[in-house]
Amino acid sequence: MVLDSTLNELYEKSGAADFGLGRAEFTAILHEVAAKYLAHDATDGEIVAFYGTLRIEELVLARACSAGSERAWETFLLRYREKLYEIGTYVAKESSAGRELADSLYADLYGTTMRDGERISKLASYTGRGSLEGWLRTVMAQEHVNRYRRVRRLVSLDEETEEGMQLAATNSPPVAAVDARLETTADEVLAALPAEDRFVLAAYYLDGRRLAEIADMLGVHESTISRKLDKLAKFLRKQILVKLMKKGMSRRQAEEALQVDVRDLRLKVRETLTQEMLPATFSGKVAKEHVGEAAKGVSGPRGL
Repeated sequence: MVLDSTLNELYEKSGAADFGLGRAEFTAILHEVAAKYLAHDATDGEIVAFYGTLRIEELVLARACSAGSERAWETFLLRYREKLYEIGTYVAKESSAGRELADSLYADLYGTTMRDGERISKLASYTGRGSLEGWLRTVMAQEHVNRYRRVRRLVSLDEETEEGMQLAATNSPPVAAVDARLETTADEVLAALPAEDRFVLAAYYLDGRRLAEIADMLGVHESTISRKLDKLAKFLRKQILVKLMKKGMSRRQAEEALQVDVRDLRLKVRETLTQEMLPATFSGKVAKEHVGEAAKGVSGPRGL
C-alpha cells in the first residue's frame, strides 16, 4: 500500500501526464531503474527510499523524449539546448568544435539510428540517479574522448601503412580457472554503476588519464575525482563481497576469491564498464589489470 501510494504521488508530481506517459508506463520506468540498482528481494521501504533519491521530473522528461513525445522535446530544448552548446564548448575548448560536438550528441539523444523498427535514443539510458545536466556533461565528455581516439587510431594506422609495417597478431596466454561467481558478480557490480562513475573508472584505470584531465572534462575539482575513485574502489570491493556471500560463499571464501591474480579474470570489462556510455574504447588487457585492482580496493597505476 505504501509503495502504491508513493508511486501515485510521484506520478502526480512528475508531470508525466503532460508528456503523454500513463501511470503504467511511469511505474514500469521506476521499476526498471529499481531493478537495476536494488536487490531483487528489496523491501517496499527500501524501494520507496530509493525512489526518493531519484530526479523524478528529469527522469520522466528524458524517458518521454526517448519515447518520441514532441512536447517533451520542446521542453528539453528549452532547458538544455544552450547548455549543450556551453558544455560542448567547455569540453572541446573551442566554440565551433563545441557546437559540432553538441549537435552530434543531440542527434544521439534524439535517436537517428533504428533497431527493429524503433528509434534508439541515448536518453533511454538515463536513470535519474544524478542530475540530467550532469549526465549530459558526462556523455559529452565521453563523446569528445571517443572522437579523439578514433582520429588517433586512424592516424596511427596511416603512419604504419606508410612505413610498410604490419599489425602483428598476438597470442593470448592461457587463462587460469577462476570461480565463475566472481566473474559474473564483478560484471554485475560494474554494470550497475551510474554512467558518470563508469566514465571516471574507465578514464582513469583504463585510459590512463590524469585526475586533472578527468576533472576538467566533468567541470569539477581534481580532489573531487580523487575522492570519487577512492570511494568507488571501496564500494566495488564491498559490493562484490556481499554478492559473493549471497551466492553461497563464506566471507573467507569471498575474500580469498578477490585475491586471485586479476590478469586471470575473464571479466567482460570492455562490455560491462563501457556499456551505454563507453562503446569499444579501451584495451581489454589493461581493463582486466586495472579494474581488477579497483575491485580489490588497491591503488591504481599512479596511486591515490
